[in-house]
Amino acid sequence: MDVTPEILNEFKERMRLGDDEDSNLLRILLSSLQALTKVCGDYDIQTDETFKELVFERSRYAYNDSLEYFNDNFLSMINSLGISKALDEIVLEGDANAEI
Repeated sequence: MDVTPEILNEFKERMRLGDDEDSNLLRILLSSLQALTKVCGDYDIQTDETFKELVFERSRYAYNDSLEYFNDNFLSMINSLGISKALDEIVLEGDANAEI
């Protein structure tokens, strides 16, 4: 799991930030990516727009020193992604067991 330069640039454009904070923003984005992967499951930030949106929102809250409000404000989205990932894994396990 990695934050690519494209993801960083997309976040900077969204937040209207310059290039002088790249290392801090990369750290924030990676931290958000890791934290949300633990809670929601392993999503690809490159291809899943909903997960990317959640990572960006958590990063925005972290950047603005308001991270303590993120979980409450995005709980339904976090739960939705977590449940969706769990259901996908159940379906995959069922398909694997059907082949045995």
